[in-house]
Amino acid sequence: MGPAMRKITILFLLCSVSACIPPGRDYGWPRNEASDGSTPTLETDRSVFGQSPDQAAPPTWAAQSVTPNAVTVDDGSYVVKSGDTLRGIANRTGASSELIATTNGLTAPYIIQPGQRLKIIGGRYHAVSSGETGIAIARAYGAPWREVVALNGLEEPFILRVGQKLLLPAATPVDPQQMTIEQRAAAFDLDIDDIVTGSQPALADNAVASEPSDWRKAIAPPKTPAAIATPTAFAGRFNWPVDGKLLSSFGSKGGGKVNDGLNIGVTKGTPIRAAADGIVAYSGDEIGVFGGLILLNHGDGWVTAYGHADKLNVTRGQKINAGDIIGLAGDSGYVQEPQLHFEIRKNRKPVNPVSYLPKRT
Repeated sequence: MGPAMRKITILFLLCSVSACIPPGRDYGWPRNEASDGSTPTLETDRSVFGQSPDQAAPPTWAAQSVTPNAVTVDDGSYVVKSGDTLRGIANRTGASSELIATTNGLTAPYIIQPGQRLKIIGGRYHAVSSGETGIAIARAYGAPWREVVALNGLEEPFILRVGQKLLLPAATPVDPQQMTIEQRAAAFDLDIDDIVTGSQPALADNAVASEPSDWRKAIAPPKTPAAIATPTAFAGRFNWPVDGKLLSSFGSKGGGKVNDGLNIGVTKGTPIRAAADGIVAYSGDEIGVFGGLILLNHGDGWVTAYGHADKLNVTRGQKINAGDIIGLAGDSGYVQEPQLHFEIRKNRKPVNPVSYLPKRT
């Protein structure tokens, strides 16, 4: 496959998964700024359980630095020899074993025969190291993580494995190896889908994800984040996280603007309750539009999001029960009045929460 055909293939892959990538967002409010032009911070100042900020665990994409050392692989083919394995072929060619399998129509247990000719997809490949997250890898290359997810066909639970090779987008505006750390950080873009798909640290092949902790125990978060096991099944039944006036409904707002959830007006300090049992996938304020944000993974592709919080009561990796108070509502992020931005996502796609919540009387 030549360069032109490879570009066409990559574009096709991106288009085929576009329905999974969140649409443009608009929550109907201008940016909330203090009189000096700064963005209001959380009451907790990014800490949990009363800890000082230097005790709080860093985001998984910042905890493990990634060196952009991708290897370029040419398009080609490989003739299987006696004793070859799919992983061994990937190591010899520098390509991804997962993409070799997908490209050549191989399915588990990935049986290959001597003399079989396998197509090798060329491009830039990054070999995943221990503890690296997808978000950190994308940040190192100045590339959108959601494009890497699309190119490699990554699926839930989105846990990378040490030695796994990820195909990177064909090009970035600037060669990341020529960019400063500051330039790569400035080009870093992050949204809810990125956190859902790219925040789990990589594991060795024989390692298993850690079990979630009890959120009621005030244990300091680990300095080195670990991959966390998430629920495997969920019935899809939710409760309202707060009781308040609906400020903005789900869906299109005209002019290409879309609200991926509901905005519910509440008094500042109103308890935010978990809409269902789940595991905390994220608790922080790195996505400016949402301010204080909590993501709960409920398993089976279900995720809920709680934005504009003034205080966060939980941290990543904790097990939460439906109705638990996970934070306090506020006006952090890009809003003008206290409210909760609430989303329900199924298989990465935002769905209308009203369709899954009890009818309000």
